[in-house]
This record gives sequence, structure tokens and C-alpha cells, in this order.
Amino acid sequence: MKWNDLHKESCPVARGLSVVGDRWTMLVLRDCFLGIRRFEQMQERLGITRHVLADRLRKLEAAGVLQREAYQQRPLRHEYRLTDRGKALYPLLVTLIEWANEHVPTEGVPSVQLFSRETGDPIAPMLVDANSGKKISYRNVKAVAEN
Repeated sequence: MKWNDLHKESCPVARGLSVVGDRWTMLVLRDCFLGIRRFEQMQERLGITRHVLADRLRKLEAAGVLQREAYQQRPLRHEYRLTDRGKALYPLLVTLIEWANEHVPTEGVPSVQLFSRETGDPIAPMLVDANSGKKISYRNVKAVAEN
């Protein structure tokens, strides 16, 4: 399996990783969800080289996760907005935050906590089967590969 060919694999994990499978991409997406849209802001926050950031943004745009929109004409400058496909990645980010807070904790209070926009209360993310309402775990779900 070659890294550049993951998008062609039948395995959905491999195809998903072909889009979001490196640390810079997930950090770019994190910043997009935080409302950071401009290249210079992303570069400053992430401490990433211009070349690497431009590459990740190009790949996310090609994958339909981000859409580039001009916000200034002279000189031409763009900002990057999440598409519906990109917004659909939010549960993945929430799951990663929750996992890291539990299994890779920092000392003291977690640096990122999740709260309901509606009530302001802390939330406790949980993956649930929409059909049965039961929590999804490796103990009660099995993956079956189609041949």
C-alpha cells in the first residue's frame, strides 16, 4: 500500500487517512473550526513552513474539505472555508479531543474542554448507533470487509 494511493483503497480507514492522515492537516482543520481562515494566521498559529501549509491547504481543497474564497483583490488574497464535507469532520476532531484528554492528559485542567452552545454545560461525547441508541464500542460492533 503506497501512501499516495490510499484514496484508491477499498478500506475506508485508508481512504479517510488519504485526506486527514497527517498531523499538520488535522491541526489546520482544528484552526478552521476555531474560525481561522487566512493563510498568514494559520502559519503564525501553527509555526508551519509556508510550503507545507500551502501543500496541506491545496490537498484539503482538492478533497473538497476546504473552499478557497477571495477576500481581497489587490493583491489577490484568499481565505479558506470549510465545506459541508469539511464540517462533517467535526465529530472526528471532537472524538480526538476527548480521547487525548482521557488518554494523553496534560497536568491540571485539559487545555480544551467541550461545552454545549445551547446550555453552556460541559458535554461528554459518545458515539452512538442511530438505529439502536446503544453506545458503539469494539465490544459490541464488528467490522466486516466485503469481498
